[in-house]
Amino acid sequence: MDKQLHEFLQKQREVIEQKLPTYLERLQAPETLKESMLYSLHAGGKRIRPALLLATLHSFGKPTEAGLDVACAIEMIHTYSLIHDDLPAMDDDDMRRGKPTNHKIYGDAVAILAGDALLTFSFELVAGSEKGELTPEQKLRIVAEIAKASGPEGMVGGQVADIEGENRQLTLEELTYIHHHKTGDLLTSAIVSGAIIAGADREDTECLRLFAKELGLLFQIKDDILDVEGDAAMIGKPVGSDHDNNKSTYPSLLGMDGAKREIEAHKRKAKEYLYKVKMDHMLLDAFTDYVADRDH
Repeated sequence: MDKQLHEFLQKQREVIEQKLPTYLERLQAPETLKESMLYSLHAGGKRIRPALLLATLHSFGKPTEAGLDVACAIEMIHTYSLIHDDLPAMDDDDMRRGKPTNHKIYGDAVAILAGDALLTFSFELVAGSEKGELTPEQKLRIVAEIAKASGPEGMVGGQVADIEGENRQLTLEELTYIHHHKTGDLLTSAIVSGAIIAGADREDTECLRLFAKELGLLFQIKDDILDVEGDAAMIGKPVGSDHDNNKSTYPSLLGMDGAKREIEAHKRKAKEYLYKVKMDHMLLDAFTDYVADRDH
């Protein structure tokens, strides 16, 4: 990984992990609920979505502090989705990042409600943010952006399509739809929210939206490849789990060589959109290379 990118991501991850619990500690809510919410927020992860929002701000020459509330709100939405994904009615997973999943500790009911609480609180956090002197219009645009990304036309819609696609061979179009919405839309909302906070014009914002869509798909195709070729200790799950679970992937549809050609094609498209934006491209360009070349 590029040294500057590594240092930036490491620094922002530390900032985000220090900040996340402070929002919940002041909530007037049942302690069990707060503990359940914090349990999953503390479960770790790369914090990619909030880091991308802050990287976008940095690339426009704006202070990253201005986007911290929104970045943490998006990470709360991501965390809610993981809690619900792990439930018996969904993926029925007992472990997440080396720790028992939320429902194994707090039970199904509290886990469901903790996810609900993280989702709804995220919008309260954006609406009430006093960082960066956001205007009411900017807040409204951000709320609309992340609501659409996480709702029926975004992540939830992608999750339903994923469930309906289990145990059957998907077309490439169906698989791309799932990846765009289940994974890509929330990632896109982080980058677009960063552009909104930075005061980017509509043209730059839309170019970043297209960049982010390519980046999200690039991320997922690489995950599919790593499930075949990766190191289980590095990627955090058994290699071949997608095949064992009869899941359609880019390598299963296109072959490994075809999947790798897709990586290069989406990497090229992502950079084409990125370089149309009036900003310092260094961090996001390096991040694109990292996603395409990563080994976990």
